[in-house]
Amino acid sequence: MSDKRLFRIVNYLSFIKVNHTIFSLPFALIGFSLAIHEKGGTLNVRLLFLVILCILFARNAAMGFNRFADREFDKKNPRTSFREIPREIIKPRSALLFVIINGLLFIGTALLTNFLCFILSPIALFVILGYSFTKRFTFLSHLFLGLSLSLAPIGAYLAVTGHFALLPLIYSVIVIFWVAAFDILYALQDEDFDKSERLKSIPVSFGKMKALIVSALFHLISIALVIAGGILGTFHTLYWIGAGIFSIIVIYEHLIVKPNDLSKVNLAFATMNGMASVIFAVFVIMDIFVS
Repeated sequence: MSDKRLFRIVNYLSFIKVNHTIFSLPFALIGFSLAIHEKGGTLNVRLLFLVILCILFARNAAMGFNRFADREFDKKNPRTSFREIPREIIKPRSALLFVIINGLLFIGTALLTNFLCFILSPIALFVILGYSFTKRFTFLSHLFLGLSLSLAPIGAYLAVTGHFALLPLIYSVIVIFWVAAFDILYALQDEDFDKSERLKSIPVSFGKMKALIVSALFHLISIALVIAGGILGTFHTLYWIGAGIFSIIVIYEHLIVKPNDLSKVNLAFATMNGMASVIFAVFVIMDIFVS
């Protein structure tokens, strides 16, 4: 592989923030594991591969479109001006082509799972791409981001079973509030810029202190739903260990992010939430198949 091609691949991996897949993939694997257990516990490697591909293609399309849609804002914002489109490392037309290709690959992969997933795939794309515009008209954009990522666990469950169920839906709602909570923390960094550009967010609408309170409330809702899921699913010790660690991590985020000190926002946003999702998923999946 030539250095030029390798450089281009690295640029696109940075463009889509591939490491942030860690937020949605673990919960998708929970939904997949619940479905496999319901079907008798036999691992379907083909379906697992298709589910992972769906997650990757959908996320690539969503992230690429977000960068494309926000390119003018990203140029003006000192925090985001280093991104690939503002620096002209990736052209807007190339970014849009990337989105279209990944969107089509997502729909095609959904077709290979089952007909229900195929029928729902355009709706899923509409949701995950539409999020990019929500900050222009509503401070509830954080919940729309949560909704986008929440499609992962229920989508993975549907890929195996072809029908809806309450338990995987609970994990989807957990994702909505968990993601919205840490996205509010992340948005604290852009409060002044968003105000200047008339963009909407909870920090812009209510200020830092109230935004932190709303974020904490959303995290508490996600913890309550984790407990509800554990009770409804009649899980065992491993689940509750994972639930406890998840809860401790998200609570810790609010101890390190303060209205007058945002220096640890990135630690709370990326590192802590990545740890929370992976650790929780590992313990839940072990409980499903081992306990």
